[in-house]
Amino acid sequence: MQVNGVPIVDTFAEAFPMVGARLIVTADTAHWAEIAGREMTGYASSVISCDAEAGIERPLTPEETPDGRPGVAILAFAFSRNALEKALIKRVGQCVMTCPTTACYNGLPIAPGDKTLSLGGKLRYFGDGWQISKKLGDRRFWRVPVMDGEFTCEDLFGSQKGVAGGNLILLGTDPGPTLEATERAVDAMRKVPGVILPFPGGIARSGSKVGSKYKALLASTNTAYAPMLRGLVPTELPDEVRCAYEIVIDGLTLHDVESATVAGLLAGATPDIVAITAGNYGGKLGPFHLHLHELLRRNGVASDASPSNTTAT
Repeated sequence: MQVNGVPIVDTFAEAFPMVGARLIVTADTAHWAEIAGREMTGYASSVISCDAEAGIERPLTPEETPDGRPGVAILAFAFSRNALEKALIKRVGQCVMTCPTTACYNGLPIAPGDKTLSLGGKLRYFGDGWQISKKLGDRRFWRVPVMDGEFTCEDLFGSQKGVAGGNLILLGTDPGPTLEATERAVDAMRKVPGVILPFPGGIARSGSKVGSKYKALLASTNTAYAPMLRGLVPTELPDEVRCAYEIVIDGLTLHDVESATVAGLLAGATPDIVAITAGNYGGKLGPFHLHLHELLRRNGVASDASPSNTTAT
């Protein structure tokens, strides 16, 4: 199967379950809201070594936020609610509460009986007894005195089961044009609601495999996609490929991740790309298998060529 003349390898991306939350961070200006969002989502590319995977989902207009100010929506994921709560308490406390003019609100619906995360309820203690509770309807907010006024943070945040680890790998002959094509894919994928691309700029050049020859490491470089190791180890790279970039996708639902995958396939299939593939571990890592050909067919994307025998070799 091809898209825009670019072979799409008949393979699947393997994703796994995580717990996700959406936070709405607002500020007096969009500038400061974005700063808070970027600081809070720093060092959050992979749970291999980070406490969470997080990123800015999209900017928000004043009409979309609880307090009528500009903001950003942030998605964060971890393996458990307990781990996610711990990570968010630290990240909101150190990177949002400290940022000028900000406030932080829950961005997911909470139904009676739902399991929640306590953020404002924990961060309120920074007020040293001067914090004030305010309840509007069923939602409780904490107002913590700070040096430019007060920091408002919602008491409880919703959480839900999410999907992490979806991915695409773009293969090219020249690193520059390959990166440009991958950036185009990233731009298209970021327009899909409910997903984040947690690596720097949405792109990972250091794709990893599970395990290592060193017992202390949980993961190591994905040798099958490292051009300089061709001929030394088994490879998944066609002979002409000199560069591979990976886009990792986390989403609140499997549908969100699938939609972002299709958007990336369509936008990334440019003349500079030799092929687009995906990483998996034979189905042993996670229960969600995103088959690239199946997703394209399901979304009505017709191949512009007869089925190709082109595969990664």
